[in-house]
Amino acid sequence: MGCYKSPFPKSVIQIIQTMMEPVFVAGETYSNTNFQDSPLQKGEYENCSFKDCNFSETDLSEIKFIDCDFSSCNLSLAKLQQTAFREVRFVDCKLLGLQFDSCNKFGLSLSFERCQLDHCSFYQTKIKKTTFKDTQLHETDFTECDLTGSTFDNCDLTRATFVNTILKKADFSTSYNYSIDPEINKIKKAKFSIPEVIGLLDKYEIEIIK
Repeated sequence: MGCYKSPFPKSVIQIIQTMMEPVFVAGETYSNTNFQDSPLQKGEYENCSFKDCNFSETDLSEIKFIDCDFSSCNLSLAKLQQTAFREVRFVDCKLLGLQFDSCNKFGLSLSFERCQLDHCSFYQTKIKKTTFKDTQLHETDFTECDLTGSTFDNCDLTRATFVNTILKKADFSTSYNYSIDPEINKIKKAKFSIPEVIGLLDKYEIEIIK
């Protein structure tokens, strides 16, 4: 028996879905779902798990994720206009080019483990005590971000931007390839290790001989 095929084009289906009343979903697990074909319905998702799902280039605007887990998902270039992430964990996820600065700022709380966060923006976000573990952050923008007490555990920060960033008590002791100017960032009681700490002197173009 063949699969049912909707007589409506995909664009019409998406419009109909966006007009539906917001949903409330709790405790559900979504596995191997391609949300490009069937967009996630607007609403609030609490204590839900998303495993091996594809959200790439989808519109997650105004959706609330509370105490949710994303595992081995692709969210690259997804739209996050007023998206709420509260106590949300990303593990083994591809998160390229995400504008976290467009998220709902209220209660924004995230953690990342073994993720790709290249070309993302955290501009002016307040994400104190955030954990980034075994994560790649190439050219990620942390300009004017509050990262007080955050941990960068074994992270690659190649060409990541730190300008007027609050890094008080942040831990970079196991991370590498960062370039942070102490004169334009707040780094009081932040932790760094040798030899990576020379990344604080990059702008002086000095040569350090071992």
